[in-house]
Amino acid sequence: MAVIVGGTPVYAQDMDALIAAATDDGMLSTIALPHSWCGYGDVIAGFKEKYPDIEVNELNPDAGSADELEAVRANQGNTGPQAPDVLDVGFAFGPQAKDEGLTMDYKVATWDTIPDSAKDADGHWYGDYYGVLSFVVNTDLVDNVPQDWEDLLKPEYANAVALAGDPRASNQAILAVMAAGMAMGGEAGTASGEAGLEFFSKLSEAGNFVPVIGKAGTLAQGATPIVIAWDYNGLAWRDTLEGNPPLEVVVPASGVVAGVYVQAISAYAPQPDAAKLWMEYLYSDEGQLGWLEGYCHPIRFNDLAAKGAIPQEMLDALPPAEAYEQAVFPSLDEQAANKEAVTANWDSVVGANVQ
Repeated sequence: MAVIVGGTPVYAQDMDALIAAATDDGMLSTIALPHSWCGYGDVIAGFKEKYPDIEVNELNPDAGSADELEAVRANQGNTGPQAPDVLDVGFAFGPQAKDEGLTMDYKVATWDTIPDSAKDADGHWYGDYYGVLSFVVNTDLVDNVPQDWEDLLKPEYANAVALAGDPRASNQAILAVMAAGMAMGGEAGTASGEAGLEFFSKLSEAGNFVPVIGKAGTLAQGATPIVIAWDYNGLAWRDTLEGNPPLEVVVPASGVVAGVYVQAISAYAPQPDAAKLWMEYLYSDEGQLGWLEGYCHPIRFNDLAAKGAIPQEMLDALPPAEAYEQAVFPSLDEQAANKEAVTANWDSVVGANVQ
């Protein structure tokens, strides 16, 4: 199968040339890749094992999608180690990055197996994995585990509910507001953003919202007993904590929003060949199964399933399939409209400084 460089096919025998060029680069700078996110720790380790002569320089693992784009803007022309080569951002941030000229075109060898709806036709960004927003609950502290968004407003959840990011910058948090808004009846887009902001305003006024970025540590410490996060993050945190405390991951009964994350190469990547090789790895069968190992649904899931390439134990480790039946995949336009409503009005409507 062909590797595509700048829109021009480079056939399989030239993969060796790409590996050689990437090895000459000697380093790959990533950004915003926490090891607990979607199995990234093992994915990065797999890349290092396969290409031991390429150092992986990990920048700001806890950054949000907006922070990633700002890192590219701030490092144009900078060939130092603080300049990211590759991006992993929320779906709505892919077109934004392309429009700003922050990405370069590159089509991986498995390009044709990525759904057209999840990739830029010119190869500037392409979906890699997805999950659904869920409630991650510390059951040592929460007796009655919430099953839907309305439940979070109950007095028993005082000082308990947190987002897994800043809704002014984090794609995960922005889509959490969207999910809440859709559960409240808002259509995907501006309406979901406005309804979601109203929901979080009520949550804050009730004293239930905690303006702290939730993660495994804050769950374990009890600072954020309920965190609204991607299912794969919650499941990874559950494994990491090993029952101390016990966590339960609940896909809500309504407002089930699925989010696709996309990969891209910085237009100003200091190590462009290493960046291309990283993309080839992520979209290979090996890389895609790495996402599934981390409880994410890889973008090539249907292709892998059709080939019988997915081990049954990986499928068995995911939440029940019926939990995902109501999942909504918002379009780019819907996500963009929702994002604009949320980021522009969070401070005035909710007024909670999440950090």
